[in-house]
Amino acid sequence: MSFREAAVVAGMELLSGGEAVDGFGFDSVCADSRQVRPGALFVALGGERSDGHGFVRDALKAGAAGAIVEKSKLAAFGLSDAARRDFVLLAACDSLAALQRLAAVYLDKFPNLLRIGITGSSGKTTTKELAAAMIGFERSVVFNEGNLNSDIGLPLSLFRVREGHEAGVFEMGMNRKGEIAELSAVLRPQIALITNAGSAHAGMLGGEREVALQKMAVFSCFTGEELAVLPEEGAFADFLAEGVNGNIVRFGRTASTKFGGAESRGLSGSVLLWEGKAVNFALPGEYNVMNALAAAAVAEAAGVSGEAVRAALAAARPLPGRGELVVGGVTVVNDCYNANPDSMEKAISLCDGAALRGRRVYVIASMLELGDDSERAHEKLGERLARSKADLIFLFGEETKAAREKLCCAKDKFVFHTNDIEELKVKVRESAREGDTFLLKGSRTCALERIMPVHVC
Repeated sequence: MSFREAAVVAGMELLSGGEAVDGFGFDSVCADSRQVRPGALFVALGGERSDGHGFVRDALKAGAAGAIVEKSKLAAFGLSDAARRDFVLLAACDSLAALQRLAAVYLDKFPNLLRIGITGSSGKTTTKELAAAMIGFERSVVFNEGNLNSDIGLPLSLFRVREGHEAGVFEMGMNRKGEIAELSAVLRPQIALITNAGSAHAGMLGGEREVALQKMAVFSCFTGEELAVLPEEGAFADFLAEGVNGNIVRFGRTASTKFGGAESRGLSGSVLLWEGKAVNFALPGEYNVMNALAAAAVAEAAGVSGEAVRAALAAARPLPGRGELVVGGVTVVNDCYNANPDSMEKAISLCDGAALRGRRVYVIASMLELGDDSERAHEKLGERLARSKADLIFLFGEETKAAREKLCCAKDKFVFHTNDIEELKVKVRESAREGDTFLLKGSRTCALERIMPVHVC
């Protein structure tokens, strides 16, 4: 994209030191000056900890061809004289809005790309990876890496689309009201999946129904021909379908007609039947079976074969921190990428139901972003842990004190609470015995992976 085109389509003012801007453009986009490569467009974004405008000159030194900056910050960051013959500034009223507009226009350059959006309270990243793998066995696919699914991450990911890509599978996350609608206006998905609607961000958004309503905005750009992929069961299964201006397909044990059932193999995953043929699926838990069925529904809608679905399921491995199994002197179920009441219940049930040779040790950190529901949610967590098969329970974080109170009468369990990660590390490692199975589960901010590896002392 040329700088002149970018300025016009996103309503930005083009600041340049000379006529060399004619025909001059950029071939990549990034918002981190450390990731700049020659020819890139750097987007200066404001932030709670630092402001990208302070790194514009670093981006220039790294070879950036230009930068999007906000007009109101030119003087404050000494950027008024930064435009030069070989460097261009695109001055916008809002650099994030400009980035999103540019991404939408860029995507229009690929009219044959099948655009797929995936959102939900849990399982988004796993489902996105599975769907992309299934489609990728037969078609050229592009998808956002990791969890680059935010109002910044999604538009940046769209600039990865190239000629030859036939399908794009993009995860869409939410941390505030209106974000899914915002992302949908950028991506305009032709196939949109909601994995589920649950307790994630419920406190912040005003309850689970509001979460479901916000997720439904993934369909807000539908014009009647698009496809909504929805779960067949769940508290909001029917609600999610209300007002969809398009077609609807369901996924689940009954709705997924090519699914012949699943046999659990505990922490090692399941054996799934797809079109009458068995496939070993290494992602453990019933919730991952549902993620697989959701991904398969998307893949089928994209036109890939059952053979591609089975091949992707057989090749799948747990993502780091998302039900990842680490086997050694002790076994660790590393599921500490994030947590909410729904995913906490699933993780505990998984470990409770697995056939294990040693003790169960549950290391549980706070569930955050629950708002006014936090104390009661952690009390319920304590009640659930009291009923669990855990032999030892380690609680980390201020919020888990409410869970600790509910465990006072659990005489059959060792229970320890701390707000100090270093103390937690010591206690966990001192307690470890050969053959133990550890569950690590908590919200992302708690970063429970800091106690890894768990050694046998």
